[in-house]
Amino acid sequence: MASRALASAAGAGAVAALLLAGIGPSLAAPTSIRVQLRADIRSINPGVNRDHNTDGVVLNMVEGLVAYGEDALVKPLLAEKVEASADGKTYTFTLRKGVKFHNGAELSSADVVWSWNRYMDPKTEWRCLSEFDGRGQVKVEKVEAPDASTVTFTLDNPSALFLASLARTDCAMTAILHKDSLKADGSFDKPIGTGPFKLAEWKRNEYVRVERFADYASLPGKSDGLTGGKRPLVDEIRFMVVPDNSTAKAALLRGDLDIIPDIANSDVGELKGNDKVELSVVSSMGLVGLILQTRDPLLKNVKLRQAIAAALDTKEIVDAVTDGLGKVNNSMVPSLSAYHTAVQDQGYTYDPAAAKKLLAESGYKGEQIVMLANKRYPQSFDAAVISQQMLKAAGINAEIEVLEWATQLDRYSKGNYQMQAFPYSGRLDPALSFESMTGPKDKQPRKLWDDPAVQELLDRSMVVSDRAERQKIFDELHKRFIADVPMVMLYNGIVAGVTSKRVKGYVSTMMSLPRLWEVSATD
Repeated sequence: MASRALASAAGAGAVAALLLAGIGPSLAAPTSIRVQLRADIRSINPGVNRDHNTDGVVLNMVEGLVAYGEDALVKPLLAEKVEASADGKTYTFTLRKGVKFHNGAELSSADVVWSWNRYMDPKTEWRCLSEFDGRGQVKVEKVEAPDASTVTFTLDNPSALFLASLARTDCAMTAILHKDSLKADGSFDKPIGTGPFKLAEWKRNEYVRVERFADYASLPGKSDGLTGGKRPLVDEIRFMVVPDNSTAKAALLRGDLDIIPDIANSDVGELKGNDKVELSVVSSMGLVGLILQTRDPLLKNVKLRQAIAAALDTKEIVDAVTDGLGKVNNSMVPSLSAYHTAVQDQGYTYDPAAAKKLLAESGYKGEQIVMLANKRYPQSFDAAVISQQMLKAAGINAEIEVLEWATQLDRYSKGNYQMQAFPYSGRLDPALSFESMTGPKDKQPRKLWDDPAVQELLDRSMVVSDRAERQKIFDELHKRFIADVPMVMLYNGIVAGVTSKRVKGYVSTMMSLPRLWEVSATD
């Protein structure tokens, strides 16, 4: 009956998928968890032909030497320890003992070298090749295995971002794979990794099924981001392709789904009092704000940009667009970052009187300022609407132009705008957050902040590894960011996951990825 009810709601296309997958509770194994996928994955090849949706499945099967913790710091995973040389150019990884691949083979340094060489082959089409071959911030000159449990990476120059780049989720954490992941002809077959779950079946456009890896070697203790304790506590996970959120929510309430990793903020209030579900709401590393074109004839005036910031009650904006779930963050350093301190809490002050004074000092005479927005990201659009009202109240003639997301993104890339309500995807290292909007506009028109002194600070943050020294740099960058106003940062994104009552231990993560280890289910 539940499957028939779901069928009528999902439509003919989804019906077959859900029925074939055995989505109904009567067909589910006692230790099976069913998780919504909004779309089918792109591939099962880690870091190749991927998107965020794909990462959410693959990263339950594979692991890298290091991973991001919950505080956005890089920590060991397959490596037992990591040591950097005094000159910052050589990194030595000591591997954990007793780690096995899904085929039973034991992890060794030879597997790390093999995996690295495969990633660095352009034919692999690894997403992150340019991050390590000299085109980006890091160039790895050689990788060696002096013994079975030791691997050394030698860089051309010291880099504070080497480990951060290795750990990136869009790079699949630079997953270490067994060579049997490839077919005899060298083409990719399936991921034979070291993760807590292993691939069982991928039925395209219907579901991906992964099974518990019985020989998984978990770190001790609690989960910590994508590292720490990672025990697989259920026999099977089915990632079900259910594109429509309303259909997924109805299925969850009927017991036909167990986890929806990311629901709309507006659904949180509705579900909060429902005794059939559990909610997990956390801040993410995404950045949502209003970007300003500092080369615009009007907005190149810093006093006008400061007036815009003073005219905006950012707390009221954030409360409204996140349904009270979000917290103001005027810093490019995400609030969950270990580098977000009391300095980063010093943001804009809502002061309409000061805004009007700054407007007069800027020589502004009511000229129109157009703010671009789109409806693909509702919270960003709502932020534009509320901001427009506040700007008008302060005497700023702000108008909204609504575009398709692709068109807005093209205008952003070309620097062809005055203002935009704009979301950035999360960067886990603050240097990368600042880098996403800092740089020479002549070479990269999409950049917001073109200041040689700022660029010098940013470049240094990418070389210096000492945490205290990096903190000083990020503090100084934040102070300059608030004063120069190349962007009015509003808040970090929200990740709200919801589970059925039979699921225990599921917690949403700042990476917005479904973390399914240390999660159990009752009958």
